[in-house]
Amino acid sequence: MSYSRSQVAIAIFAMAIGTFSIGIGEFVMMGLLPDVGADFSTSAQQTGHLISLYAFGVVIGAPLITLLSARAPRKPLIITLMLIYSASNLLSARAESFAELQLFRFISGLPHGAYGGIVCLLAAGLVKKSQRGMAVTMVMMGLTVAILVGNPLATWFGQLLDWRTVYMGVGLVALTAALLIVACVPTPEQATSTRVRTELQALKNSQVLLTLAIGSVGFGGMFAVLSYLSPTLLEATQVHKYWIPIALLIYGLGSFTGSIIGGKLTDMNMKWAIAGSLGWAIIVLAVFPFSIYSLYTILPMAFCLGTTAMLVPALQVRLMDVAGESQTLAASLNHAAFNIANGLGAFLGGLSLNSALTWQATGWVGCLLALSGLFVFIITKHHSRKSAIHISL
Repeated sequence: MSYSRSQVAIAIFAMAIGTFSIGIGEFVMMGLLPDVGADFSTSAQQTGHLISLYAFGVVIGAPLITLLSARAPRKPLIITLMLIYSASNLLSARAESFAELQLFRFISGLPHGAYGGIVCLLAAGLVKKSQRGMAVTMVMMGLTVAILVGNPLATWFGQLLDWRTVYMGVGLVALTAALLIVACVPTPEQATSTRVRTELQALKNSQVLLTLAIGSVGFGGMFAVLSYLSPTLLEATQVHKYWIPIALLIYGLGSFTGSIIGGKLTDMNMKWAIAGSLGWAIIVLAVFPFSIYSLYTILPMAFCLGTTAMLVPALQVRLMDVAGESQTLAASLNHAAFNIANGLGAFLGGLSLNSALTWQATGWVGCLLALSGLFVFIITKHHSRKSAIHISL
């Protein structure tokens, strides 16, 4: 069934409100680390575990929810996932201890991957095959706008009022998204449910696993730096905490720019989009350690750090191409992969803070992770060529 441009635009907007709430819920903790740490008397490294726990929730929830709901219609499923996301963020806002907050951040991560994967499939199904890259980019634009505008504003409100107010707002936005999806997203005429056995084929597909590994490792480099950007500004650059929302806004501008470029490059040449994105990330992360001691250098690097988001649409579309009939699980696992990157980057970046290089170390760790991601991509292409030759023989 074909849909009008207005139907597609409204449906994508409704689903993008959901990714917007997810974007704030996931990333705002990076800006509020000092405030949350002060509230619970925890160190930057300890508070950073909240980021890793959320990411761990995504990694667990993405395949688990996708498999358990394999036969469920996609529209009711994403509505349910948004309601769960709303409730868990509202509970985060009311956490009375650090242990409670850790639990609720983990639960908040559970619906993230399944929601993100399914809305990408729904958006791609609304347009022509040649327009899938931009469709995925637009439905994930909620995430980009959250990084661009939502997180800097949320961080500022968290500093001005209270970090709990921020998570209360995230819960309310997620609830709004659920209502908009009910009203605006069309129900596909053809059944979209699949069997668990069919979805599990993704885990036997080496190209799916290798593509997931590219995101898990390669994008971890960006998170190694971003996770500790706020304390880096306070401790290394030695600026007032009110520069944190500005730095996050600049990062968001870079992420917006990178997402648009990535969507267009993906529709032009997906392979070069992936390789180019990883190569650019290596350069940015290698330069970052030299920029942290001056506001005039770290702010432009925050923008460049954001542009590495051009990798996201390319990997999402590649998974659609190689997943066969396991589309739903593969799409949700892509979000799990990026959250493995989130957790891995935050964990290794946190460990590196104990080294002699201190705040510079996150950039070097990030550069090594991005370089490893490029290495995995080279392996992926070599394996793809071997498989094609084997099939032709």
